[in-house]
Amino acid sequence: MESKIEVVSTVKVQNSPDLYKIVDALNRTLKRDDLMFGLALDQDDKEKAIFTIYRT
Repeated sequence: MESKIEVVSTVKVQNSPDLYKIVDALNRTLKRDDLMFGLALDQDDKEKAIFTIYRT
């Protein structure tokens, strides 16, 4: 079975030590609604993080 993941939205935000906790809470709460959330450090600016919302 093929799984299709669609990017719904991406935003660059100021990085924060606790930002991953928000992403974790969103993933735990909204996974049954076929939503997934990601967080990555910006390669060009280590002070920024890229927050992405996916539909699975």
